[in-house]
Amino acid sequence: MDLSLAVTPDLLAVFVSLFILEVVLGVDNVIFISILASKLPQEQQARARSLGLTLAMVIRVVLVFFAGWIITLKEDIVVLFGIGFSVKDFILIAGGLFLVYKAVTEIHHKLEGADEEHDVSMKRITFRSVLVQILALDIVFSLDSVITAVGMTENVIVIVTVVVLSFVVMLFASRFVFAFVNRHPTVKMLALSFLLLIGVFLIAEGFGAHIDKALIYAPMAFAILVEALNLIASSRKAKRESLRTQREASVQ
Repeated sequence: MDLSLAVTPDLLAVFVSLFILEVVLGVDNVIFISILASKLPQEQQARARSLGLTLAMVIRVVLVFFAGWIITLKEDIVVLFGIGFSVKDFILIAGGLFLVYKAVTEIHHKLEGADEEHDVSMKRITFRSVLVQILALDIVFSLDSVITAVGMTENVIVIVTVVVLSFVVMLFASRFVFAFVNRHPTVKMLALSFLLLIGVFLIAEGFGAHIDKALIYAPMAFAILVEALNLIASSRKAKRESLRTQREASVQ
C-alpha cells in the first residue's frame, strides 16, 4: 500500500471519483439505517443513526489497512454447478439475501396495512438487535466499497481521507434523510424498493454477474426526481385547496 503524500492531477481525479462513489454508497447505508432506526423509541433513533454510520466508517478504515488480505477474498474457494465462489461472493450473497428479506418484509407490512400489528412487534425490537443488523450490512457495503477503492488507488491516505469526509457528509445528511423518508409514506416505499433492488444486485454480483452500478443508481436518481416532482405538485395542490377553503369561508 502507498503512504505517499505527493499530490498529482491524477491523484486528485481519483480522490474526487472516490469521494463521489463513497457518498453514493453511503446513501444506501443512510436509507437502511433510517428505516431500521425508525423502529426504535424516538429517544434512541438519533443515537442509532450516528452509531451506525460511525461503525460503517470505522469498518471501512480498518479494512483499508487489511487491503492485501481483502484482495485474497476474491479468489475462488469452491465451485458449484460450474460457478466459482469466493469468500467475497458468499458475503455479498448473504448480505443481498438479508437486504431483500428486510425490504420485502417492510413492503409487505405497508401493502397489507398491518401497522398496528407491526407497532406491537416493534416494541420487542431492542437497540442491540437493530445495531447488529446495521453492523451486518455495514460489513457487506464496506467490503464492496474497499475492494472498489483499492482497485482505483493504493494510496491509503487518499482512501482514508475520502472515507472520513464522506462520513461527515452522511452524518450531517442522515437526520434530514431520516425525517424526509419517515414523513412521506410514498418516499419510504420508494426507499424500500431501492433496498430491494440493491439486494438483488448484491446477489447477482455474488453469482458473478458484473453489473455497472450506473445502471442501478441512474434509474434510482430518476425515480427520486419524479417523486420529488409529485411531492411538489401535491404540496401546491394542498395550498391551493387551503386558499380556496379560506376564500369560501370568508365569503360566507
